[in-house]
Amino acid sequence: MRKILTAAALTIGLAVPMTAQQSQVYKVGEDGVKVPVLIKEVKPQYTKGAMDRRVEGNVELVAIVLKDGTVGEDVRVTKSLDAELDQAAIDAAKQWRFRPGTKDDTPVDVQVNFEMSFKLK
Repeated sequence: MRKILTAAALTIGLAVPMTAQQSQVYKVGEDGVKVPVLIKEVKPQYTKGAMDRRVEGNVELVAIVLKDGTVGEDVRVTKSLDAELDQAAIDAAKQWRFRPGTKDDTPVDVQVNFEMSFKLK
């Protein structure tokens, strides 16, 4: 069975507040905070079990892009698709890298929403 995984989309939105590793977390748009820019995307891997079950759809996540451009450890699923694919999306998101979000031209931690799509072909 051949699979195609559509490109993951990064959306910035207003999600439930999260706390980061001992620094203030900003939301895009508040107080002049600018969006982090995705520079390295790692696509999630379809699991064999999900392929066998023919699971397709989107996993939505919320995370904090840290001021060094990495994704914080606390990546949470806000819209589940399948336990295996949810974990695959989390694992991939933790490997993404960004040009950090900024406030007053200084890098800051920014909360972001991610959406990763899983499609079979």
